[in-house]
Amino acid sequence: MKLFQRLLVAPAALGLLAPITANATEVNLNDISSYSDVESIEFANSFNVDESTETELLAGGEGLVRGNSHNGDFSETTTASFSADYAIGATDGGSNDTFKGVYGFQIDLNTSFTGSDSLDVSIDAGNGGNGLTELDINETTADDTLAVDGISYTFPLGDNLTVMVGNDVMGSELYNTACVYGGITNTLDDCGNKYSAMDKTAATALSASYDIGSGFTAAIGYEGNGDTTSGLMTKEGSDTYGAQLTYTADRYAASVTYATADTSTTDTEYWGLNGYWTPSDTGAIPSISVGYEVGNADNTDTDTTHYFVGFQWDEMGPGTLGAAIGTKDHYSNNTTEYLMYEAFYSYPINDSMTVTPVVYVKEASTTYDETGVMVKTSFNF
Repeated sequence: MKLFQRLLVAPAALGLLAPITANATEVNLNDISSYSDVESIEFANSFNVDESTETELLAGGEGLVRGNSHNGDFSETTTASFSADYAIGATDGGSNDTFKGVYGFQIDLNTSFTGSDSLDVSIDAGNGGNGLTELDINETTADDTLAVDGISYTFPLGDNLTVMVGNDVMGSELYNTACVYGGITNTLDDCGNKYSAMDKTAATALSASYDIGSGFTAAIGYEGNGDTTSGLMTKEGSDTYGAQLTYTADRYAASVTYATADTSTTDTEYWGLNGYWTPSDTGAIPSISVGYEVGNADNTDTDTTHYFVGFQWDEMGPGTLGAAIGTKDHYSNNTTEYLMYEAFYSYPINDSMTVTPVVYVKEASTTYDETGVMVKTSFNF
């Protein structure tokens, strides 16, 4: 029996036992025995039960049905994975000097209907933005409240084309950006693709990828933020359109990414170039990932640039060591660039628990640069 079924059967069983205990002389043992095979009980959403065709057992406030009902059952192809993150650390010299602990929790549900498609739902909770904003830890409006953080459906069309539609997911979901750096800070973990790879700020997303062959893949993406006053793909709304071409070989890859972000006032184009190289022997020599992005708004003649370089040793002792440098944001030629430096070591305690200390320095226009020292512990179960 699935774990979810066991969890739901427990309160139902307790609900059955209560009236049995109170009214033992009135028990019909034959009726109860018909429900004794717990394995045959199926779970139904009480709002969907057709009373003309279903035999319903109400116990302890739970709705359980017998027979071959498909109303509310857990699909045989549904899987769930859980993760939790806890981080503690301090920042000094920035606008928000602090020493704090934060957490994040996530449930990922996946269901396949044909064996080659995937319906994915992400449910989050956490207070990751409460002081340690550089760490990629879930944050919800109410810290202790679970909230849907994205839902998408991915399916194939033919042998080489894959399509994804969703809400609160990235339009670049099916992109294959050439980067193998696995940093954990929000500033540098995008490998230099700060805007060209989209950023999930919009509500509705569409992505598609096509396997050209001989190592080449192509992808397109769309994000639209329509509200009550503006629709999708309108001048009043905010829309981002993008495309990517990637070539992947055994030990290296390169990708070029394009995006145009349209708002009611400004249209901005971005071009991103990425590449990586990995050594044949993952030892003393690290993999190298690089990224470069340029942007240009239609109301200015000034280009902005953003770059990144990351090094990663995948087998440095029992864990993974990484270090990177990059600009904090896009900067034009006539402004001062501010950089960020980081180093991390990701150490797996076991198959389900990983500890990652990270230290970073962010340059600033103020007197002191921002320095952060943090430890993130991740659990997967």
